[in-house]
Amino acid sequence: MNKLQELKKHLKRGKVYRRADLAKWSKSVDRHADELVKDGTLQKLAQGLYLYPEVTVFGEAPPEEEVLVRSFLKDSRFLVTSFNAYNSLGVGTTQLYNQKTVYNHKRHGDFKLGGKIYSFKMKPHFPKKATPEFLLVDMLNNLDKLAEDPNEVLAKVKFRVTEMNSKKLRKSLEEYGSLKAKKLLEPLVA
Repeated sequence: MNKLQELKKHLKRGKVYRRADLAKWSKSVDRHADELVKDGTLQKLAQGLYLYPEVTVFGEAPPEEEVLVRSFLKDSRFLVTSFNAYNSLGVGTTQLYNQKTVYNHKRHGDFKLGGKIYSFKMKPHFPKKATPEFLLVDMLNNLDKLAEDPNEVLAKVKFRVTEMNSKKLRKSLEEYGSLKAKKLLEPLVA
């Protein structure tokens, strides 16, 4: 059995591999990774990041987003969200955005992973799961980046705040709110 076939034996379908993962099984990791990409065994997702795709009846499945981001960061402490999530708050945001935001402790910047652009933002604190209270605070943190008219959104936020759990909202604002978000929201949750 040649070294390339030996490397293939270690691969599991649906898993994302870093170059360092492949190096455990190959002394010529760059050459072998290139060969595996050329023969269709692996898909290159980003520099040094590869997928051994799961095969379904519809063809090769893309990697699960959580697996992709976890492999890229080499960390499981992150939160993937999108400006699209603000649309669920009922405050007049309706735009659809192609970019996802990844709050994390390690990386900052925009990266293309598996054909999608992710905006990585280093934050000291973020929840494990995006709650409506967190999303409202996060929306106010990013208000100037939204396509909607900020004044119209803020008018609806004033009404929406009255329907939310004020204790949870205050806690989210305290933990995750920017100075601007705090200035806008504190008078409404006092």
